[in-house]
Amino acid sequence: MGITDFFKGEFIDVIEWTDDSRDTLSFRFPDDDKAIKNGAQLIVRESQVAQFVYLGEFGDTFLPGKHTLTTDNIPILTRLASWKYGFNSPFKADVYYVITRLFTGNKWGTSNPVMLRDADFGVARVRAFGTYDFKIVEPKTFLREVAGSDHNFRLDEFADTMRSRIVSLFTDAIASAKIPVLDVASRYTELGDALLPMINPAVTAKYGLAITSFIVENVSVPPEVEAALDKRASMTAIGNLNDYVKYQMGQGMAAGGGSGGAAGTAAELAVGFGIAQQMMQQGFAGGAAAPTVAAVPDLLGPADAAKVLGVSEADVMAVLESGELKGKKIGASWRITRAALNSYLAE
Repeated sequence: MGITDFFKGEFIDVIEWTDDSRDTLSFRFPDDDKAIKNGAQLIVRESQVAQFVYLGEFGDTFLPGKHTLTTDNIPILTRLASWKYGFNSPFKADVYYVITRLFTGNKWGTSNPVMLRDADFGVARVRAFGTYDFKIVEPKTFLREVAGSDHNFRLDEFADTMRSRIVSLFTDAIASAKIPVLDVASRYTELGDALLPMINPAVTAKYGLAITSFIVENVSVPPEVEAALDKRASMTAIGNLNDYVKYQMGQGMAAGGGSGGAAGTAAELAVGFGIAQQMMQQGFAGGAAAPTVAAVPDLLGPADAAKVLGVSEADVMAVLESGELKGKKIGASWRITRAALNSYLAE
């Protein structure tokens, strides 16, 4: 080996790196303690950015293309190295390749319930999970805050850390947005789109990343909140509670059908009572007293009233507490007069 070949082997002529993986975020070019010579070729492929680091300080950044390293196109490195007249001899610098393509399908999720203030439920605990897509948009910030001096920083090293950061940002964003739990649990697509502009500025400033898609796949709430949601949904489906009880009474009549059973007896009592009231309203006396239902006593408890109306006792309690059915509370028990039932059926 001649002296020229010896020195040629000590210098780097071409700097390039081909990513044969799908999970590398940044890669430090292995220089084997060799110096980069003046006029060396730097090759940066699509979805790559090359970042020079000189003595711990960021130098020049190169976008995709083929670059010849001279004083003219490394002004920052020239300034850092204090080359007054440009460099003519080999120099040492670290070269990091940062991958700028989109990394898709990354999972995020809350390991513990997130506390949210809610107008409907006061303070609610929710769990959430989903996926997000991201890419590196500020290589210097990413290298400084995330990858550091790691020679081959991969996605699996980053996943757990980023997941916790995303959850923290999600918590802050959803708290700031003051989105009701009812909306959180039912409008996943809109929620992700709404939170994205709130999450991205923080992610870019802190980590040099841009989240292009943030998807909320599921939001779950504690059982007691689920029960409240179910109750609200049921009440919405029912609509007017008064009409609902009367509908239940009609169903009881249809089920009874004069069969002589308990349901039939209740239905027949309700029909008779309703007919009597209707005839009284229409002024039909015929020289005699209007029909009455002798089976209905003057004072009834909720259970007795439920049998007369052909509905559940819980339905009777609901209309009592709402004030639609007039009753008197004696101690812990309710009492309903025949006149009150008469008035309720007439409505």
